[in-house]
Amino acid sequence: MAAVVKYPGGVENVQVFTDRSPSDAPSPDAERLRLAQADAGEQDWRAWGPYLSERAWGTVREDYSEHGTAWDYFPHDHARSRAYRWNEDGMAGVCDDRQTFCFALALWNGVDPILKERMFGLGGDGGNHGEDAKEYWWYLDSTPTHSWMRWRYHYPQAAFPYDELVAVNALRGRDETEYELVDTGIFDDDRYWAVTVDYAKASPTDLCILITVANRADEAATLHVLPTLWFRNTWAWGPPGADRVPRLAGEGARLVGEHWVLGQLLLEGDGSPTPLLCDNDTNAERLWGLAGRSPYPKDGINDHVVAGAATVNPDREGTKGALHYVLEVPAGGQRQIRLRLTRTAPPPGAAAPPPAELGAGFDAVVWARRAEANRFFAGVIPAAASADEALVARQAIAGLMWGKQFYHFDVKRWLEGDPGSTPPAGRRHGRNSAWWHMTSFDVISMPDPWEYPWYAAWDLAFHCVTIARVDPGFAKAQVLLLLREWYLHPNGQIPAYEWAFGDVNPPVHAWAALKVFEIDGGRDHEFLARVMHKLLLNFTWWVNRKDTGGNNLFEGGFLGLDNVGPFDRSAALPVAGVLEQSDGTGWMAMYALNLLDMAIVLAEHDRAYVDTATKFFEHFAYIAAAGYSQGLWDAEDAFFYDVLRLADGTQVPLKVRSVVGLLPLAATTRLSARTLHRLPELGARLRWFLSQRPEYADVIGSRRLGPDGRQQRLLSMVGPEQVVRLLARMLDPDEFLSDYGLRTLSRAHLDKPFAVDLGGQEFCVGYEPAESTSGLFGGNSNWRGPIWMPTNFLLISALRDYAAFFGDDLQVEYPTRSGRKCTLDEIADDLSARLISLFTRDGWGRRPIYGACQLFQTHPDWRDLIAFPEYFHGDNGAGLGAWHQTGWTALVADLILTLRRNNPDVPGGAGR
Repeated sequence: MAAVVKYPGGVENVQVFTDRSPSDAPSPDAERLRLAQADAGEQDWRAWGPYLSERAWGTVREDYSEHGTAWDYFPHDHARSRAYRWNEDGMAGVCDDRQTFCFALALWNGVDPILKERMFGLGGDGGNHGEDAKEYWWYLDSTPTHSWMRWRYHYPQAAFPYDELVAVNALRGRDETEYELVDTGIFDDDRYWAVTVDYAKASPTDLCILITVANRADEAATLHVLPTLWFRNTWAWGPPGADRVPRLAGEGARLVGEHWVLGQLLLEGDGSPTPLLCDNDTNAERLWGLAGRSPYPKDGINDHVVAGAATVNPDREGTKGALHYVLEVPAGGQRQIRLRLTRTAPPPGAAAPPPAELGAGFDAVVWARRAEANRFFAGVIPAAASADEALVARQAIAGLMWGKQFYHFDVKRWLEGDPGSTPPAGRRHGRNSAWWHMTSFDVISMPDPWEYPWYAAWDLAFHCVTIARVDPGFAKAQVLLLLREWYLHPNGQIPAYEWAFGDVNPPVHAWAALKVFEIDGGRDHEFLARVMHKLLLNFTWWVNRKDTGGNNLFEGGFLGLDNVGPFDRSAALPVAGVLEQSDGTGWMAMYALNLLDMAIVLAEHDRAYVDTATKFFEHFAYIAAAGYSQGLWDAEDAFFYDVLRLADGTQVPLKVRSVVGLLPLAATTRLSARTLHRLPELGARLRWFLSQRPEYADVIGSRRLGPDGRQQRLLSMVGPEQVVRLLARMLDPDEFLSDYGLRTLSRAHLDKPFAVDLGGQEFCVGYEPAESTSGLFGGNSNWRGPIWMPTNFLLISALRDYAAFFGDDLQVEYPTRSGRKCTLDEIADDLSARLISLFTRDGWGRRPIYGACQLFQTHPDWRDLIAFPEYFHGDNGAGLGAWHQTGWTALVADLILTLRRNNPDVPGGAGR
């Protein structure tokens, strides 16, 4: 346990290798072999992983309140004392894929009022811009099988300012910035602990764990470290036959667990820790003044360490245990703890387990897994990527891997309540009451492990695109998951997210499935067919439920864009009528083309899909043409707008220039001569349409010679003439184009906000580059100016699709009014580089995502720890919103991989 230099390169010992870098990995394909073994069912390398959520309190599934006030019903203050009904949480945590056991880290600096067992933050009603984590941690590395992982946390040595963070944020309004932990000055003078946890698998159920605690202060300090092992509480809820309790016992420097399904589990550490045991049961006396199930409840270890209370079991038995280390660390020094977590025997596993190997064998596993991870990522990240880009890509992928969480939610049981409990009267007719069929018991990729520890349908679709770059098998399983019968509603709707499963997310599942299929090599036709069968149900649901007028114009409500419009598009309209949405219609045109593309691929192996292809060809034509004939396209403004169709037939265009009007660009594909030759029925139907329905020629009639010298056709909601005019808007720095990507709202609305009077009430939309000052659709709705990764990614993909059709023959001014003409591929490359530059150091060594925060920009221990914010300031690129959104924000890794493989010479950096 030797001291080291204070700042050994910032992120200690993490080298980022690319495929031009030498590596001493013992096997060039060890991680890919593990993936193949897992996919084939030979060895379940994915069985244990970082599936423990960062937050389970304040979630809908733990909310049994009368009025659905999840944040109030189960607040952070209850989390240390109250057993979770559905799933657990913790820091740097791992568990099995059924969450039978959980392992996580707890810390105490000697002055906090409670152990640091989970990350602190404000609920949706506590932050001035919605829920907000108030701690700093990073996911630094992970292979897809979690054979190697690294996690980092900066823990203050002074008392954590819980009350100050709550009080100051409560006083701030929507027009003020959030009050963050760094603003309290608690990290001044480097008085904090840099805590790093490394995991290395010796086998699918044998984890070597290395905890490194580094004292960054100039004085010696003491840190209590409590690696904690516990069983998820499955016994306290009353179902018949589900009251069996597992056992955990402390024996010297080890905890030994016994479970009738899992078998025997051993956690053993080096040194001489003290085992502390209690039960993962609610402390009902502390919370409600009632007797509890156990005299040593869930918070027993907390109370014993912090207050010296006799709240741990003297017999060293229970269902929750920790190995208590007290580390004295000199100024600038560090100490390490070695642990091994192993399934040592199948059930019943009664014999005492042998001692864990914590010496040379431990070192060999850690060294090998780390070297194999470097070799794996050398094959993923192109050699043309800069070292900084490689760092960003690898940490983005790490965040995606750490974002895989065990999610358990039996909606019927939740609605009815457990035996012996009475649910609130309104539960059966309230939130999610129509989703009684849904039962979740799966590992799912989450948008953000703290702020959004529940899946969201369209987020997940974007996650899968980047996941497919490293683990196509898991990506395909995730695409299929929400289409399974225990998720997909019997009427065909895909569940949105747990706050309202019945909300409507954009229909991007088909698009994601095609992307994953292509990344995986375009060979898994069974996967594509399984997806398509279920999406036929979902497409039909859209047509039946969201085309009120039967005119091929679609509604849908907020459609993931929250407050982008002048009023809440998911609520009742302020006047009688129907809101016909340009994004809803554009999404559905894209959906039809995605299903057409799927059918064309599948028809190569099964001619039955030819009829499906012609069906979606026609449906696309109807939807795309309706956007023009029914008034969504404004020819004078060269833009698509939402249109409010009043009860008397009057049309009110809502002339907000937002991403709503750009999304129809994503509805495009090409039909090659080869495709039309292989599928003559489709070619015949296309020719009939052109001759008998000439009004559809603008969306299906464009043709030109392809790179092979043969004719190809463009199917696109935005025709060639409209593409040029619409791109002039999109690529205008005074409107959508910023130095860091495309804004969601035109900057023209800064000086000219849109306003409309409806029913005697004025509704307005103005450009807001950062957090919105509007409470519309919740406190964290921010689609009125910031840069969002998913919509940027879709539009870049669309530009590449148009470029594949037009080639170098179509060049447009970029930026608008610059006098410089570029091809669409060149524009896609440059937009990609702008988005990448949000994360990479600029010419001054600063990362735009960190804005004016000097600690993150200049401190050697912080500046290379990359956050992946939910969205970005529309003018300066500063990161905003959720801070671990390595769900869809991890798309930056895909941008790096694509850009550096296709065009390695495109310069990086911001400030074009």
